[in-house]
Amino acid sequence: MKLTIPSLILFASLLAGSAVAQEGGTLEKVKKSGVFTLGVRESAVPFSYYDDNQKIIGYSAELCGLVVAALKQKLNLPNLVVKEVPTTPLSRLPLISNGTVDLECGSTTNNLARQKQVAFSNTTFVIGTRLLVKKNSGVREFTDLIGKNVVTTQGTTPEQILREMNSKNNMRMNIISAKDHAESFLTLETGRAAGFFIDDALLYGQLAKSPNAKDYEVVGKPQSFEAYALVMRKDDPQFRAFVNETLTPFMTSGKATELYKKWFMSPIPPKGINLNFPLSDQLREAFASPNDRAFQ
Repeated sequence: MKLTIPSLILFASLLAGSAVAQEGGTLEKVKKSGVFTLGVRESAVPFSYYDDNQKIIGYSAELCGLVVAALKQKLNLPNLVVKEVPTTPLSRLPLISNGTVDLECGSTTNNLARQKQVAFSNTTFVIGTRLLVKKNSGVREFTDLIGKNVVTTQGTTPEQILREMNSKNNMRMNIISAKDHAESFLTLETGRAAGFFIDDALLYGQLAKSPNAKDYEVVGKPQSFEAYALVMRKDDPQFRAFVNETLTPFMTSGKATELYKKWFMSPIPPKGINLNFPLSDQLREAFASPNDRAFQ
């Protein structure tokens, strides 16, 4: 049987994932090795991104920090080594599946298709998918993008939504798939696209890094609502339960709301811009009654 390169990569990932399962799961693996590996995003403001000192910070980064602290205590490993592996929308799930990364701390949507590949924690965030445009562009809704260039980030659920919208409605958009959110914003900033389509919180995050934030606005009716969560390997219920046991009291106690205010309602690095992104009713409900249900 002849296997293509993508098939070989997937096969290798499945084998590696099976090996982890045979080792007894993530907790046993970390206990034996003394090393815990986090998947981090380099430009997913304000979830996980580099500050001016090249240190990973952000909302999701702090949630993963809670897991790390709990892990040190549970395994009695005060000197646990924490490795950070940069991920992208395309690489994050394979790196989880093949055992390279133990827990991904970014802005990953929990949906039914992805649940076939990986496992998710309780919902950590809820977003709507919208457009970032220049204020003078004349674009206010998705119908204004007919025949225009639109950028999104490759490997994301918004990319799928945008391509389906384009095909279904014959909008004749030229869809540009950038490697990460920073490149997507640069494509918009330099005039190569009329709009940047992605999760609304990430759009506000990109503006937080821009010295010209006043020249842009988030527009358009949300095309979907999605639940973010921390990501880990499938078939490891013990570790998944541990992660949720760490997150649940943090959420129900009101501490998660305070963390939200820190990253979405207060000035954040590197420019000290306040995203002014109010807590949604959907996320407030997820904090009150933690669950790992996918929105789709």
